[in-house]
Amino acid sequence: RDKLVEKQWEENEEAIGTITFVYNHHYPKLNDKLLDIQHKFLSVILTTTHIHLDHSLCAETVLVRGRAQQIQNLCNTIRKQKGVLHASISISSTGRNLM
Repeated sequence: RDKLVEKQWEENEEAIGTITFVYNHHYPKLNDKLLDIQHKFLSVILTTTHIHLDHSLCAETVLVRGRAQQIQNLCNTIRKQKGVLHASISISSTGRNLM
């Protein structure tokens, strides 16, 4: 089934998943930029979870649902921001066409 999910991703079908990223919240204006990005991708984002790792570092997990390319674009946009140390995607299927 992993191959079916990969195929759906490659064909830009609807997917669900998470984007997890770690960043330094002391980086100038980064919090504002991340919020602006999330507002621009409002149609893809279902919910977010924010975790304080230490005095400087935070992690966020973003639950997403949408076309694969939209999800990838969101992750790439987050990843490009100065102060974001790491960002990754975990994808899954909506379950359609897997039965």
